[in-house]
Amino acid sequence: MSIARQVSPELPALRRFARLVAGSQKSGDAHVVATLEALTADPGAFPSGLPPRQGLYKVFLKLWSSAAPRPLHGGFDSDPKNAAERNLEAITPLPRQTFLLRTVEGFSVDEIAAILDRSPEAVANLITQAGREIAQQVATDILIIEDEPIIALDIETMVQELGHRVTGIARTHKEAIASARVQKPGLVLADIHLADGSSGLDAVNEILTSLNVPVIFITAYPERLLTGEKPEPAFLITKPFQADTVRATISQALFFDRRAGRPAVTADAGAR
Repeated sequence: MSIARQVSPELPALRRFARLVAGSQKSGDAHVVATLEALTADPGAFPSGLPPRQGLYKVFLKLWSSAAPRPLHGGFDSDPKNAAERNLEAITPLPRQTFLLRTVEGFSVDEIAAILDRSPEAVANLITQAGREIAQQVATDILIIEDEPIIALDIETMVQELGHRVTGIARTHKEAIASARVQKPGLVLADIHLADGSSGLDAVNEILTSLNVPVIFITAYPERLLTGEKPEPAFLITKPFQADTVRATISQALFFDRRAGRPAVTADAGAR
């Protein structure tokens, strides 16, 4: 089977990725076409030993880098920008590519390392850098609902390293509701089994009756959230988790939040 036929199922996803990297559909599509032309002219340019999807993105990004594209700032199509496009403008090129590969395209850190010819440690650092750059634009207050002290402290450290603020760490349903009322968060990180046997899911449901905020569930029981009931687990991390997964998911949740791009309001200045 030809390389072109092998990679053809991946082209819609590559066009989406190219648009986000390039800043416009026209430019993104042009680079996708250039990638296909390069592979047609020289099938040997396709990386041996990589699955078709990884190899396609590797070739695309190699050509993209060699083309020395213009800075992304101001480069998006003239249509009104959504939150993701506004936030992309704030991220430098390589961290932006790494962040998109991880959060939008769903590649693992090891897969991204192979695509970018970098170590997994370097990829994790780039994801963290992207998260910090996003936080410079959309730094927010985060409520952590977690009954295990060590895990809660680990998550708090990750949140603060990205440049966000922690409004509180709640161990029970009652504490979570009280914390959310006193200092309204811009993001909630929640376990579903809490210290007194209460439910983090119930706490989140109650919080969402008065606040419209993104939620990330961090749980050892993901099947409890796959019921079709609200709130839908748009962001779900399974315990035990990797630190880079938590950092990337926090950045992703804020990156795609439709309100993102506005500076967060501190507790002293009032609620968001």
